[in-house]
Amino acid sequence: MTIGELAQRTGLTNSRIRFYESAGLLKTVDRRPNGYRTYPPEAVLVLELITTAQKAGFSLDEIRTLLPSDLGQWNHDALIEALRRKVADIAALQTRLKQSKAQLVALIRDIEAKPDDIDCAANARRVLSHVLGNEVERPTLAAGDVKLLGKASRRRATKTG
Repeated sequence: MTIGELAQRTGLTNSRIRFYESAGLLKTVDRRPNGYRTYPPEAVLVLELITTAQKAGFSLDEIRTLLPSDLGQWNHDALIEALRRKVADIAALQTRLKQSKAQLVALIRDIEAKPDDIDCAANARRVLSHVLGNEVERPTLAAGDVKLLGKASRRRATKTG
């Protein structure tokens, strides 16, 4: 079958099929005298195996080592071991994702717990101090203090300007 027919049967693009061939994953390719590629019927199965394995999280290198050149010659033990390793990798990833999610949820909760008497910058410092684990003392400023600080800054600017 031609690359166009193979693409139609698998739903892959011609360039993706050529990529798999150049990566050494699709080995059963013949060339006609005019240079066109021809693929045997089992190429459909090989491409389906490749795309299914990628969706399951296998890298192209992992697929390359597992995929036999002859589909009738599977190394059963190596395949089972690779599948078990991938399941363990996924479990470890799920654990890391669960921890990341918990940290982000706690961060959201901390940000949303902004006291009414502080502005966003002060809240950011407060949250950051929690994240870093060193509770930094927050200066206690009254509303009048902020006005005084603004006047002092303007006075300095007037004297130097």
